[in-house]
Amino acid sequence: MDDIIFGATNEAMCKEFAEMMENEFEMSMMGELNFFLGLQIKQTPTGTMIHQQKYIKELLKKFNMDSSKSIDSPIATASKLDLDEERKSVEQKLYRGMIESLLYLTASRPNIVFSVGLCARFQENPKESHLKVVKRIPSYLKGTPDLCL
Repeated sequence: MDDIIFGATNEAMCKEFAEMMENEFEMSMMGELNFFLGLQIKQTPTGTMIHQQKYIKELLKKFNMDSSKSIDSPIATASKLDLDEERKSVEQKLYRGMIESLLYLTASRPNIVFSVGLCARFQENPKESHLKVVKRIPSYLKGTPDLCL
């Protein structure tokens, strides 16, 4: 089973396309699109917005950060990440889980791509300093859940 979405500015065109597809494939019409593959879609007269507000809330809860303070940038301008051989290692599974969850969010939040990518470089042997930086990203998302494409 594959998921597909389509739309048109003309309702007749939309119906015609749907009929053509139904002749070739088994499919069902779901109506107006609100949610697709984890992305929330909001259609307005001025445009279509894509966001993941629900996923952000779930991510904050999953990593026990729902009561954390929100901040105004995903990474501090003075952040200098390196291998940090001196500091204590942190649980790799936790660190990788946070990176995976944040990578999924980059589909609708390109403003975190750099920060997540930078933190992802340290998944092999994450240290306390790396975890501190990666935890900043969900805190930023908490304060900016309404940003969308």
